[in-house]
Amino acid sequence: MSVAQRGKWKTWAAMSAVLVGLTLPTVTATPAGATTDAYDSTYYKNAIGKTGPSLKSSLHTIISSQNKISYDAVWNALKVTDQDPNNTSNVLLLYSGYSRSKSLSGGDVGDWNREHVWAQSHGSFGTSAGPGTDLHHLRACDVQVNSTRGNKDWDNGGGAVSGAPGSYTDSNSFEPRDADKGDVARMILYMAVRYEGDDSWPDLETNESTTNGSVPFHGRLAILKQWHQQDPPSAFEERRNEVIYNTYQRNRNPFIDHPEWVEAIW
Repeated sequence: MSVAQRGKWKTWAAMSAVLVGLTLPTVTATPAGATTDAYDSTYYKNAIGKTGPSLKSSLHTIISSQNKISYDAVWNALKVTDQDPNNTSNVLLLYSGYSRSKSLSGGDVGDWNREHVWAQSHGSFGTSAGPGTDLHHLRACDVQVNSTRGNKDWDNGGGAVSGAPGSYTDSNSFEPRDADKGDVARMILYMAVRYEGDDSWPDLETNESTTNGSVPFHGRLAILKQWHQQDPPSAFEERRNEVIYNTYQRNRNPFIDHPEWVEAIW
């Protein structure tokens, strides 16, 4: 999508949000500067011009061509995909935005670990190569914040999350800080397109529930769509998408490249 097209999409997104009564917070993520036009005539060529179920089906076929990595390999991969652009010795942590040394990976207080944005229990896919190791929904995250999020669905509201300023949680839902809202939404929607139940893994889908438990669903779709509009793809997301595509999995998150496809499908 060209810079001009991206600008038009952002304007449309903001107007749409106002129409449904939203008050848009100040977005702190760095706007993306890259364009993805080159992929439209190659990687995405069979999806261009489609909408609805046809678009979702085409994107599923495209992004399902994927190299898989082991769960152990995810540790080192995250040190590359989530690298702090201002400090190459560190990673940026999801939900807090804190920069932490790459060497502090593990399970102790003060460490960062591997957060499954699509919770493993929502489909019980574990950590085997497949959805359990898909870098498009795995992020570096503070150990304690990761524990607080647990396997909760996504929604607005709740009490403040210790260690993640601007994030909130209650008994069954989690709200990330404003700069991560769109990131989370696009990761969840990627998973709902990538995993359709045709490759031995569960058919992952979004819904409007915040009590999904172990079923292969994640909610709430309406909130995720709002977050996607509020927080457009950032330069960090663009770079991450390129690194995963070029270095690890050879597949892309289409909703980073084409944000308008969210509304086209859902």
